[in-house]
Amino acid sequence: MKADRLLSALLLLQGRGRMTGRELAERLEVSQRTVHRDMEALSAAGVPVFALRGARGGWQLEDGWRTQVPGLEEAELRALLMAAPRALGEAALARDAERALAKLLASLPPPLRAQATTIRQRLHVDVTGWWGSPEDLAMLPVVQEAVSRDRKLAMRYRAASGERGERRVDPLGLVAKGTTWYLVAGTPRGLRTYRVSRIEQARLLEDPCDRPADFDLAGYWRSSTEELQKARRRYAATLRLDPAAARKLGAWRSSGPDDERSAASAGEGWVTRQVHFDDEEQACFVALGFGSRAQVLEPASLRDRVEAEVSRMAARAASRPREARGGDEGRVRR
Repeated sequence: MKADRLLSALLLLQGRGRMTGRELAERLEVSQRTVHRDMEALSAAGVPVFALRGARGGWQLEDGWRTQVPGLEEAELRALLMAAPRALGEAALARDAERALAKLLASLPPPLRAQATTIRQRLHVDVTGWWGSPEDLAMLPVVQEAVSRDRKLAMRYRAASGERGERRVDPLGLVAKGTTWYLVAGTPRGLRTYRVSRIEQARLLEDPCDRPADFDLAGYWRSSTEELQKARRRYAATLRLDPAAARKLGAWRSSGPDDERSAASAGEGWVTRQVHFDDEEQACFVALGFGSRAQVLEPASLRDRVEAEVSRMAARAASRPREARGGDEGRVRR
């Protein structure tokens, strides 16, 4: 909209001072001719904007003309700038947040604006994980609108199992867990949590949302995550690990204060640790992944399964033809 563009242009000039027509056109994503018309519209509306000719020219506001944000303290500004980028897990959100921050910075008095610029230059948040695939947040704007306007939402959802189905829900709130977004919604079967990246289609409905009067989003999330953690830790295994493996396992899955104890062969630095896994399949995968640096002590069923897997791997390796093994076999030594 033109009104939004004029406001953005005004705040850009407030924040950055003199700007060329080309710079304004690039930031506003319009032509330089449109920028010229926008500057004339601002001038006609009483905004003291004027053009400077020459190689160092451009557009500029009259000195001292600005709108200030009252009551923003230094600590509040620092917290805002440090926290804002953590939600930028999607390109459209990043662009919206960048425009919002630009408007905020433009309205600050010069000392705070300079400090804010310094903070932003010294902070970089990389929202992509090392191993995981990026979240698909294409449906997040529709979900946000449904939450903010208290409207029912129709969506096509893909569960973790891969099963797809249609849902009609009452959006109650959004939760950002790292860079992953979740929708908390009311359904005929009670409160449910949906991962936004698994929403394949979403449509805002005209019907108003049925919001419980006593619903507390933070309280619900806290209790539901506690239940999830309890459910996920239902398979306990005792492993004997060398120090490096123990450190890696501890970084991935923490154990309770009484779960770790020194092994009999303390001189080697090995430790015995009880670890809670989702199931036996996960425990077997982890134990095999550590190879000779881990030994399963309990339960016996897991120990037998790991030993059987190791035996099968050894048998497969021994049964391969000699020419397929690679290495130095078959080479003529000199």
